[in-house]
Amino acid sequence: MKKLKTKWITKNPETRLYQLSVPIIGLTGGIGTGKSTVAQILKENGIPIIDADKLVKNIYACPETFQFIATHHPNAICGSKIDFQELRKMAFNDPAVKKQLEDFIYSYLPLEFKKAFDVFLNPRFVVYDVPLLFEKTLNQFVDLTVCVYAPRSKQVERIVHRDKSEPELASKILDNQMDIEIKKTLSQFVIENTGSLEDLKIAVDEFFKKITS
Repeated sequence: MKKLKTKWITKNPETRLYQLSVPIIGLTGGIGTGKSTVAQILKENGIPIIDADKLVKNIYACPETFQFIATHHPNAICGSKIDFQELRKMAFNDPAVKKQLEDFIYSYLPLEFKKAFDVFLNPRFVVYDVPLLFEKTLNQFVDLTVCVYAPRSKQVERIVHRDKSEPELASKILDNQMDIEIKKTLSQFVIENTGSLEDLKIAVDEFFKKITS
């Protein structure tokens, strides 16, 4: 496995997310930009990926989370399972509920992150696939940031095609996210995804050639 060029190692274990011993590349994007596809391309090339969404799913599957929701939001429990549709509705309608849930989930993230990291055999760096990289100011704790970018019009087109939804609904979904143009500006590197899958693979390869040796 190649290593990150020295100029892109900007943190040490004391200042890095979860005090990780190796550099972290923060990978972000928006719905319909192709971030998940880029993560899959990297994984197929042997790059160690930690998926923030999977970490959250793991936490929601823990008995402690079920007990927390059963205690604080019993209406979101159906039998022996969490009713995620109801829970999402409650969080969407009440910012206090949303914050309470996020605080609980985020308190377990360091442990889940380290469990995911321990699966890898002495990696020289890891890629953290995290949609809310900038929203949660996690960019301050990673060595390098990269955004998978597609313009809003392309995002809408892909959401409509994927979900068989109306363009108006797709636009509403995007309105509730940080604008991709802002993420693009904040990122140190940008991987453009407006063409074919082969074009994207080439762009990913070029990005990694720039940052590794």
